[in-house]
Amino acid sequence: MNRKQLVTLLVLGLVLGGLGVLAYKKRQNPYEESIRGMGEKVVPNFPINDVASITLKTRDASVNLAKKDDVWTVQERGGYPANFNNISELLRKVWDLKVTSPVRVGPSRLPQLELLPPDKSPSTLVEFKKADGKPVTSLLLGAKHMKEGRGDSQFGGGSFPDGRYVMVGTNLQTIALVSEPFTSAEPKPQDWLHKEWFKVERLKSISVVSTNGSNTWHVARESETNDWKVVDLKPGEQPDSGKITSVTGALSYPSFNDIATNTAPEHTGMNQPTATAKLETLDGFVYDVKVGGKTGEDYFVQVATSGNIQKERTPGKDEKPDDKDKLDKEFKEKREKQEEKLKNEKAFGTWTYVVSKWTIDPLLKERKDLLQEKKEEPQTTEKKEESKPAAETKPGADFLNLPKVDATAKPEPKPESKPEGK
Repeated sequence: MNRKQLVTLLVLGLVLGGLGVLAYKKRQNPYEESIRGMGEKVVPNFPINDVASITLKTRDASVNLAKKDDVWTVQERGGYPANFNNISELLRKVWDLKVTSPVRVGPSRLPQLELLPPDKSPSTLVEFKKADGKPVTSLLLGAKHMKEGRGDSQFGGGSFPDGRYVMVGTNLQTIALVSEPFTSAEPKPQDWLHKEWFKVERLKSISVVSTNGSNTWHVARESETNDWKVVDLKPGEQPDSGKITSVTGALSYPSFNDIATNTAPEHTGMNQPTATAKLETLDGFVYDVKVGGKTGEDYFVQVATSGNIQKERTPGKDEKPDDKDKLDKEFKEKREKQEEKLKNEKAFGTWTYVVSKWTIDPLLKERKDLLQEKKEEPQTTEKKEESKPAAETKPGADFLNLPKVDATAKPEPKPESKPEGK
């Protein structure tokens, strides 16, 4: 073999070797090595305080949460205040999210992990933006990692989510399994609403006017120590204290399920309300509640709050200076709380709420449901036997159960006795 042939063989070997390396790399390229190690943060340096809007998207739904004037709102519900606790919890989870297990994956495995965009996969895309609209980052929530429960457990068998596959942006090298399943990260607007509503305290009276006349009633009391009474009792009516108590707790701790998106009176039934109620408290708060039509098992409800808060305290007789200063301070603090409560509750008057049936039912009771049931006297169906005059009794031995003797009858003659032997 001459030198020329040797050089040719060497060049050919190098070419074949290079092609082999390229082929190997081509086979390996679809599988990206994770750039996050176990225990490392999935989103390093996440600027949690710069986030001013969050969007959650799935194939069929989306929700936009935005901060306006330092208040988080739900855009799909007309800018109604959002539940800040839920939002801060989501932000904290993303900021603190750590890799449980790095995942070496290529494009072919993305469908299996549900890490394709929401229009191609049952994934959830969470986008974070700044106040100027510039993106901060995005997190794709893929398939949940399921863990099998113990069959002999007191809670029974079955599986439950103990983690989730996630990807930052579209970078396959950030795919990881995390221990947070993000079960509450759903694009349901009603789940992100701030559900704290008005609260009726120290109730003084409730009056209800219904389209059904039998549902119109009014109960009241003079103070917290007085008994509740049904106003304008009719003759023969007796109030039932137990039944009255069942309605006096109405709207003490109310809540709602959603905010109406279509507020047209014809749609909500506010053009012809099912009932209107006025609730007055001992502190001067007045709640005018309007119950509209039904949506499924729920009712449309509107609430208008007003109040007449006492501005000055009337000192008691023989009040000492030290006591006066203390009582004045307590009165001022109470008044400021009441004024803040009134301000917050007035804001609810611009919305139409979707409220559960069990919350509204106490206001829809009939008047008879507050009264004692009338006891009807039993009617006898048997006819009384006609009294017959007692038979005339004659003096004698009749009462001794002896045979009666007719005093006018002549005695029968006795047979004559014949002497023996004649």
